[in-house]
Amino acid sequence: MKQSVKRSNAVLIAFGVSVLTLADAPAAHAQSADLVLCDRIAADPADPDKPADVKGVSDIAPSDVATAIKFCKRASTSSRRALYELGRAYAANRQMTEAVSAYRKAADKGSSAAMVELGSLLANGSAGAKDETEARTLFARAAQAGDARGAANLAALSANDGGSSDPAAARAMLAKAAETNSAEAQFQLGLMMANGVGGPKDDAAARAMFEKAAAQGHDGALDWMGNFAESGRGGPEDRNAAKSYYEKAAALGNDDAKAALERIKCPLVMKTKRGDVLTHLCF
Repeated sequence: MKQSVKRSNAVLIAFGVSVLTLADAPAAHAQSADLVLCDRIAADPADPDKPADVKGVSDIAPSDVATAIKFCKRASTSSRRALYELGRAYAANRQMTEAVSAYRKAADKGSSAAMVELGSLLANGSAGAKDETEARTLFARAAQAGDARGAANLAALSANDGGSSDPAAARAMLAKAAETNSAEAQFQLGLMMANGVGGPKDDAAARAMFEKAAAQGHDGALDWMGNFAESGRGGPEDRNAAKSYYEKAAALGNDDAKAALERIKCPLVMKTKRGDVLTHLCF
């Protein structure tokens, strides 16, 4: 009889554990599903936190914004990646106060992608007061974490306002970021090489950087490659290749490339003795 009671108690205990396990399972599954859905419609392709099997989207589709906010908010309680993606969803919905808050929380948890986005908002003042000092700090933190966009943005910000006290360090940082195949880092490094900033001027190396970034569709790099090919700078002169580069950059909206195409198309200018333009000779 005692053995039967023990067996019965054991069965009841086992049953109770099973019930508890089943009761807990839906909650765990739901949270996982929230993150999966958040990733599917709001993940950033350039986020280092993004799993390899998640493709990501450059821009959250307007029809997905409300859904992204809903599921990313749920998943953000236990995922810094979801917090960052929540910030992206808020930004897509033009809720900039909420976006900044989400980015800041994700950055505090170590999300380098959130550091870059928050830094960008602060640098251009698109979400409130402009704060280039904090933007530079955020870009530096992201760069130190190995984020190529952080390094590129830090160098670009320093180049624009002359705030870089150590251009050689910025160039070295960009060189490291360029190795991750970041088009922006390759482009910014090419500019420093072309202008001899932070190190020796090296047109051949600059051209190689522009070419790598151009291959990824970077409009600025395409324009510079057109210029280098047109003038024979850092490599062979090739006007046909230059025209092709300019056309690709122009198609992406690059105004300098559009102007270059007009210049190539109408290279000769007829002027009066006073220097007034009479007409352009086009070919």
